[in-house]
Amino acid sequence: MTDQKPIDKTKAQNRKILFSCVFVVGAMVGLAYASVPLYKLFCQVTGFGGTTQVATEAPAEVSEKTIKVRFNADVNSGLNWQFKPEQREITVRLGEDNLAYYMAENMSVQPITGQAVYNVTPLKAGQYFNKIACFCFDEQTLEPGQRVDMPVSFYVDPAIAEDINTQDVKTITLSYTFFKAEASVEAADGNEDQGG
Repeated sequence: MTDQKPIDKTKAQNRKILFSCVFVVGAMVGLAYASVPLYKLFCQVTGFGGTTQVATEAPAEVSEKTIKVRFNADVNSGLNWQFKPEQREITVRLGEDNLAYYMAENMSVQPITGQAVYNVTPLKAGQYFNKIACFCFDEQTLEPGQRVDMPVSFYVDPAIAEDINTQDVKTITLSYTFFKAEASVEAADGNEDQGG
């Protein structure tokens, strides 16, 4: 009769390796699903990648120090809109609630829904740029030929003047790009006429 101990030991080791591999693969899949929300949270907390902060109101104290804010607008090629800032640049006091406007116009003959993504440059200024209200928080549907003003209310945190890493920042650029939303309104036949 053969000795079963070496065979049993080998089977136990193989099971251990199998369970370890299953655990590692499961952990990798879990991290893959969690990576997007974790990255988004990291960017919102740190301002990484020019991600701005969201606030409910401007601080009570307003500094005498100022900074220039420039406005940029782009439209993805898949969206037949005209989109531009109403003002190219303003000088704001740190901590002051400011209001700027962008204009969007649907150039097609169909209603289209768009969604704006945004960032600020230089990237290190993102953690100090606070939006109170913004058109970028919601999808925007424009009827054919419709033109609308889109406001953004914001302030620049006075702490930017105290941060040694942002001492050289004299101008912040707020940049938006509009994309066609996934659930965009389309023509009944499923084709969208890009005329206009």
